[in-house]
This record gives sequence, structure tokens and C-alpha cells, in this order.
Amino acid sequence: MTDSQDSDPSRAAAAVSEARQWDRLMQLAKLGAIPGDGVNRPCLSSLDREARRLVIAWAEQAGAAVSIDAAANLFLRREGTDPSLAPVLSGSHMDSQPEGGRFDGIYGVIAGLEAITALNDAGITTRHPIEVVAWTNEEGGRFAPGCMGSMAWSGHAPLTSWSHVADQAGITFAAALAEHLACEADLPHRPLGGTPHAYLEAHIEQGPLLEAAGRDIGVVTGIQGSRWFSVTLIGASAHAGTAPVGLRRDAVQDMVRALNALNTLMHDPDDTLRFTVARIDVTPNTSNSVAGRARFTIDLRHPDAAILHAKGDAIAATVHAAIRHCEAVIEEHFTADPISFHPVVVEAVADAAAAEGLTAQRLPSGAFHDAQFVVPLAPTGMIFVPSKDGISHNPAEYSSPGQLAAGTRVLARSLVALAR
Repeated sequence: MTDSQDSDPSRAAAAVSEARQWDRLMQLAKLGAIPGDGVNRPCLSSLDREARRLVIAWAEQAGAAVSIDAAANLFLRREGTDPSLAPVLSGSHMDSQPEGGRFDGIYGVIAGLEAITALNDAGITTRHPIEVVAWTNEEGGRFAPGCMGSMAWSGHAPLTSWSHVADQAGITFAAALAEHLACEADLPHRPLGGTPHAYLEAHIEQGPLLEAAGRDIGVVTGIQGSRWFSVTLIGASAHAGTAPVGLRRDAVQDMVRALNALNTLMHDPDDTLRFTVARIDVTPNTSNSVAGRARFTIDLRHPDAAILHAKGDAIAATVHAAIRHCEAVIEEHFTADPISFHPVVVEAVADAAAAEGLTAQRLPSGAFHDAQFVVPLAPTGMIFVPSKDGISHNPAEYSSPGQLAAGTRVLARSLVALAR
């Protein structure tokens, strides 16, 4: 075999097994399965650990070296011919939303594992090592915000920033992480952080654009910015039958006023801005009591940093101006500015798709991903595959075996190009 054959991306892509990848995804989908083909697999849970052990077993079969860091980020390393070189990193996350699907996040981990397995099967060598990573708590479904693992690893925020954050059962992130690390004490540990040669993340699109355009691959150019807030309105609980309406400090009624004002603030004729109120908690939450407290979350996103900051900065004033009877506490929990991916990685993905004879479309990501926190450290990019009807964070989430395999062939080609 010649040196050129040893690093031929086409041979790596040809060795990708659609059946093996799909079988592994379906095995993992059983861990936390919910009705309608959905998955509920919270981060740092027993189900998460069971899924990680399954992935670790497959990685060890492929000859990968396994390690974890202080944030419980999981790394699977395929060595390069020059181990001193920085690795090319590829991966995503294994946790799901409470009513999530079978592909969001986990596809990127299994695609990375399939890619390095295909490289083995094809006898491909690369100068740079290739590491597959499963980041901790990308979704934020159990502990908010998401992307804690990648934020801590990249230095975006200290790991201790979220020690106090508790799930609905009152378990803190620090306690859950300590329990998890104790359960994986047999795995080799590595320092938190690193500087990879490049990073590439495969993911389902979670939107309708690729399917609507009939394209096979999304060449992702960047990620729009995000800001997360919580608004707590503090009034006074009272008897629904005896308290005059004019004397009430009704938190729900003030919440409605605040939401109406916020909808006006966030109106966008171009439908580019994303404003979402997804969680509402009311106290005492009984049918015959005036609400004494109401809390809701805000998820604000936009690809233009100026608009993202202007709208986000106006939230507090808008809420205070709208309410009549309550006190308001507005807190911002997460901020990530819009980012652009590196041309070297973007073009590697575009070239790989073209070489595979796949149709491609360049597009930004509407959802945030771990990739955005790697951007300051290394050339970064993403690969999208189509999502049926654009559905995600839902049991109906679906991408076909062939679509997923096509994305992994592009990933395998791209990894070889970046690592050789």
C-alpha cells in the first residue's frame, strides 16, 4: 500500500457501515426509551452512564484509548503517526431533552466513532490523532444552562460556575457530577482543557431547510447567538372566591401583561429572531387560589450580535413597564454571541460532500451546539444531515439510515483531510 493510499479519504468514506451505525443508534435509543420512539436520557444519570459504557465498549473494540476529564467529558482517541501533534476532535453529546428523539446529539458521537472505525477497516493512517468526544450536559434539560462540559473544557467559564444549579429533584450539578465521576473512577483521567488541531461536529439539522431544498448535506457556516433569561413575578396569594380583583397582586395576570409586551418587543417582520417562552412555574398552582408567584424562562436567539444585545438588554425595562401589581426579578443565565466557522473546516466539509457526489447547502445553525465554544481554540465546523419535517426535541425526530450514513461519509473524508 502506498503512502497516498494510507491516507486516501475516499477509502475511509467507502468503509463507513450504514448498518453498523444504525444498529448502534438503535441500541442506544433503548436506554431511556419513551413512547413514540423518543428518548429521555438526562445527563449524569444512571441511564447516561449505561449509554457511555456501551459506547466505551465499542470504542475499545476499535482500539481507541478512553479517558475522561473533571467535567466528565468522554474522549475516545485513535492515535496518529505523530502522537505529539494536536488531535483533530469530533463529537457531540449523549444527553437528551426530557421528551427528546433518538438522534439529537448522539448521532455526532456515533458518527465520530463510526468514522474512526471505518479508518481502521480501510487501513487509513493520519499524522494527527483523531479524538471523538461526548460533551457533558449539552442539552441543559436537567441542569441549565446547556453546554456545561464544552464551556468548562474551553475555558469559557469555570466548572464551579454551575455547582449550585439544581435539577427538579433538588440534586445539584456538583453532587451529580461527583457521583458520576465516582462511578467512572476506573477510567483514565486527563486534564480539563486542550487545544485541538481542528474540531468538526456532525448533527441532524433540527430544521426544515435541507429537506425542503432536497439537499443531502448542510455545510454549516456558523451558529446564531443565544441569551437565556428567567423572569420571576412576586405578588401575593389570595382566595379566588373572596379577594376582590381590584385588590389582588396576581402574578399570573402580570405575567400575561409582561408576555404581551415582550411579544411586541420581539416582533420581527423577517421572522429571523427567535423568542421562546418554554417553561412556566406558578405558585401555589391550585385552581382556587390567586397566584402569588409566577416564573417563566426566555430563550432569545439571533444571528446578528447587535440585535441580540439590543433586544436582550430591553427585556428588563419592558417587563417592569408592563406589570401593575408585582415585583419583578429578571436574571440572565446564559449568553453566547453569534460565531462564524473557520473557512478551512467549512471548505473541507464542502469538498468532502462534492467528492461523495452529494448535494450540499451552506447554512447557519439556529440551535446552539458545543462547537461554538471550541471556536476560540481551533478551526471549527459542523456537518448537518436533513431532519424529517424539521422536527427535533421531540420523539418524532427522524433522519434515515441513508441520510445519517451520508453525513458520516462526509465526516470521515473531512477528518482524514484535516488530520493527514
